[in-house]
Amino acid sequence: MRFRFLAVCFWIAFAAFFAWDWTHSAPVNVRAEPPLIAAGSGVAPSGGHCASTF
Repeated sequence: MRFRFLAVCFWIAFAAFFAWDWTHSAPVNVRAEPPLIAAGSGVAPSGGHCASTF
């Protein structure tokens, strides 16, 4: 019985957080984001990046 109560509390809190986030966040402009196929392309990292080959 306790597991069921905790599960119901979790889903209520999850739904409340989702509703709060939905109402308080700015809409996403999908036209301003790069396409998924372009992930990883762009400016090379600088500074102390561990994958830097410079």
